[in-house]
Amino acid sequence: MDAFNNIKVDQLVEKTTKYVEENPVAVGVSAALTLLAGVLVFRKGELRRDGKDFDSGLTGGLRILNNNDHTLKGEEFNSSIQDYEGMFQGARQETGAITSNESIEVRRERYAAMINHFYNLVTDFYEWGWGQSFHFGPRWHNETFVESIKRIEYYLCLRLGLVPGMRALDVGCGVGGPMRNMAIFTGAHFEGITINQYQVNIGNKYNAANGLADRCKLVRGDFQNLPFPDEYFDRAYAIEATCHSPDRVKCFSGVNRCLKKGGLFAILDWVMLEGKYNPNNKDHVRVKEGIEVGNGLPTLVTPSEIVAAFEASGFEILDHFDMNRNVHSPHEIPWYDTLKGKMSLGGFRMTHIGRMCTHSMVWTLELLRIAPAGSTRVSALLNATALDLVEGGKDEIFTPSYFFLGRKK
Repeated sequence: MDAFNNIKVDQLVEKTTKYVEENPVAVGVSAALTLLAGVLVFRKGELRRDGKDFDSGLTGGLRILNNNDHTLKGEEFNSSIQDYEGMFQGARQETGAITSNESIEVRRERYAAMINHFYNLVTDFYEWGWGQSFHFGPRWHNETFVESIKRIEYYLCLRLGLVPGMRALDVGCGVGGPMRNMAIFTGAHFEGITINQYQVNIGNKYNAANGLADRCKLVRGDFQNLPFPDEYFDRAYAIEATCHSPDRVKCFSGVNRCLKKGGLFAILDWVMLEGKYNPNNKDHVRVKEGIEVGNGLPTLVTPSEIVAAFEASGFEILDHFDMNRNVHSPHEIPWYDTLKGKMSLGGFRMTHIGRMCTHSMVWTLELLRIAPAGSTRVSALLNATALDLVEGGKDEIFTPSYFFLGRKK
C-alpha cells in the first residue's frame, strides 16, 4: 500500500505531465503568475457563493482547496488522497488490477469513505472548470456548453412531469446546481442528499444566495440509507450519481420507499455500452479502470444490469436509452468535446493546455503552502481521467448519460 501511495505523479499520469516537460514556457508563465498572485493573496479565499467566485482566471484558481468553507484542514487533504488511492491499488500500473473481485469488494465495503474523500478533494476543481452542475449531456451543434447542461436538466423535468407543488428528491445532489436550475424552471420543491458535508455547506449557501432556500435544501446523508419518511416525495432523480453506489438494488429500493405510489424515478448513469465494450479487450479495460479510479467508482456496469436493479427494487421500467447514441452525428458536438475544450476565453480551462496550466498553478500553490499537500496529486488524477473519458467516448464504449425512467409499482 505504501509503495502505491508513494508513486510519483509523473508516473501516475505520464501522458498529462509530459506536457509540462515539452512546454516549459506556457507552464512557466502560469507558475510565475500564480507565484505573483500567491504573494499578493497569501491567505485562504473568502467566497461569496454568488456563482462568480471562480470566474477570475487568476484569483479564482487560488481558491481551489484553499477557502474558509472547506471542511478539511491542513494535512487532512494529503491523508484523504492517500487513503483514496489505496482503494485503487495497482490502478494505471497493471491493467485489470482494479477489476478483480477483491479490489471491487474493497471499494464496495468502503464506499462511504471513498465518495466522501473524492468530493472533498475534487469539488473545487469541478466548480473551477465546470460550474455547479457536475455532469455531461448531449450537445447540439449550435448550443453552448451551459445551454446543453441546462437542456438535459429540463429534459428530466419534462420526463418526470414536475410542476409547482411537487416535492422531488435529488439522489447524490453535489452542490445542488441541477436542483436550482430545475426549481427555477418548474416551481417544484427539491431536497437533495449527498454524503459530503462540504457540498452540503456550500450548496445551501448557493440556495440562499439565489433566493431559493425555501424551495431547495441539501442534507448530508447516505443514499444507500435514505433518512426520509415513506411516500414523502412525488418524484426522484439522480444525475451521474448512482454510479457511486456499491449496491444499486439497495439504493433504488430506498428511493422506491420514499416515493408515493406511481411516483417516477429518472436517472442518468455512467455505463459501459453493451455490444461495444469488450471485457476481453485490454485497451477497453484500461479505459474503464481509468474512469473508475478518477471518479470514485466501485466498478462500472452495463445498462442491462441497471434495468435489472430497477425491476428488483419495485419499479416498472418505462424507458431507457443512451442520450449520447448520436454522439458522432454531424449535428451534435460529442459529450467529451468539452474535455478537449476550445481555445476560447470560456473553454480554455478545459483544454489540454488549460488543464496543464491549472496543474502547474496548483503545483505552485502547493509549493508555496497556499494549497494543501496532496493538491497536485488530485489535479494529476483528474487530468489523467479526462484523457480516459475522451478515449472511451471516441470509441463509443462508454457513456455518462444513459437515461432510465421507472415508475413505482
